[in-house]
This record gives sequence, structure tokens and C-alpha cells, in this order.
Amino acid sequence: MTVADEAATPSAARRAHWALFVGLAGIVIVLDQLTKAWLQANFEPGQLVEVVGDWVRLVFGQNSGALFGLFRDQALLFGLASLGVVGLIVAYHARAGRSLYLSISLGLLLGGAIGNLVDRLRLGYVVDFVDIGIGTLRFYTFNVADSAISAAIVLLLAVAVVPSLARIVDARFDG
Repeated sequence: MTVADEAATPSAARRAHWALFVGLAGIVIVLDQLTKAWLQANFEPGQLVEVVGDWVRLVFGQNSGALFGLFRDQALLFGLASLGVVGLIVAYHARAGRSLYLSISLGLLLGGAIGNLVDRLRLGYVVDFVDIGIGTLRFYTFNVADSAISAAIVLLLAVAVVPSLARIVDARFDG
């Protein structure tokens, strides 16, 4: 579609996929908070349970920092920063136009940001519980919100590297 074609298209056809964006964010938030509530009800902080041998374990972690536990004990600061990020995600989605690909990516990002924000404001830390690795070689402990954020980042990086990817996906599933 050319710029002239897009300008001639009714504005409703170019509007963002708000229901998908908000719905996906809501699903991420609900799954994130339910898994964290289950963990808090059944585990003590620091408790570890092997799920798939030593490869996948559940461990009740309390992350009072930011990404990968950096800058500990700054929950209020990160809560305020997260509110700003949430606002930026929503504003970007509003300006991004009708892209299914971006609505999915940004919906995942929004859900993850809000899921961890709820923890920071409610508890003063983020509940992390998935621990993957082999022996002493471990990845950082994470949660459902972190997984959604990571998936969104991968999708956004992919479209940054291959800009036509969003158009291909949109044409295939939203055309």
C-alpha cells in the first residue's frame, strides 16, 4: 500500500488493534499474577523444587531490583519508571497504526511491564520463580511477565532487522 492509498483509506481501517493489544496484555497480567500467587501460597522464599531434574527448577525469589536483579532495593523508583514505560507503550501503540504484528508485540510488552509493576507497588519486590540451567551454570530466575517482555523484545528486534516482517505477518493474518 502506498502512502497515497493509505491516506485515502478510512481512518477506521488504519486504527490500531486495541482489543488484541489490551486483551493480550490482560492475559499476560492474569497469568503472571496467578502463577505468582500460587507460588507464594505454596513455597517459602528461597525454597527450590526440581521440575525437570536440575534443568528446570522452581525457586521463590524476591527481586527488589530491576532487570536480572540489578540496582536492588529501588522498588519505588522502578515502579515510577515502569509507569512511564507503560504510558510510552500505550502511546506508541496508538501511533503505530493498524499492525497486527506491533499490537501483539506491544501487548506482550505492556502485560509484562504491568505484571511486574503490580508486584513492585504491592510487595516492594518482583516475585521470580523459574530457574533454568545445568548445575552451577544458570540463567537468571524469571517469571511469566519477564517471559512476555523477552518475547516482545525478540519480536521488536526481528522487525528492526527485517522491516518487511511486520508487513508480511499483517498481510498473511490481517489482510
